[in-house]
Amino acid sequence: MASIEPNPVNPVSDAWNTVAGYSSYEEAQSAVDRLSDERFPVEHIDIVGSDLRLVEHVTGRMTKGRASAMGAASGAWFGLFIGLLVGLFTTGGAWLGLILGGILIGALWGAVFGFVSHAATGGKRDFSSTRSLAAARYDVIVRGGHADRARGILQHQGLSGTA
Repeated sequence: MASIEPNPVNPVSDAWNTVAGYSSYEEAQSAVDRLSDERFPVEHIDIVGSDLRLVEHVTGRMTKGRASAMGAASGAWFGLFIGLLVGLFTTGGAWLGLILGGILIGALWGAVFGFVSHAATGGKRDFSSTRSLAAARYDVIVRGGHADRARGILQHQGLSGTA
């Protein structure tokens, strides 16, 4: 019968010199910032996130009207870009007409494509969302034989976390 180890092997900790571990990225970033303030050679530091998970934040209901509006907005930006690009080679009052024409044509086509692309899903995804990755733990890793100095600085500053 195999026994379960109380502290499983962590390849990150074993392969590199983990000087501290934190439950949030902001805490790990603060520790690196503190090391930088102490003139530590920060080019030897990595922040490694472990136990990644995908987080999808639902931002609202997606309707054909909203898809058209979002398409129009993105098309207007693209039209502005094209209008400015073509406008570089134009002189006089035609420059403003190219920009406005680009915005209007881009918004029109963007609205059409937004509507058609949403209608093509057949109602299988009637919401909008944003996605991000989040880690359960953030380890501050130090390379190049500087781990003991980094640990000392963080312990002195009260930012040692868990290592």
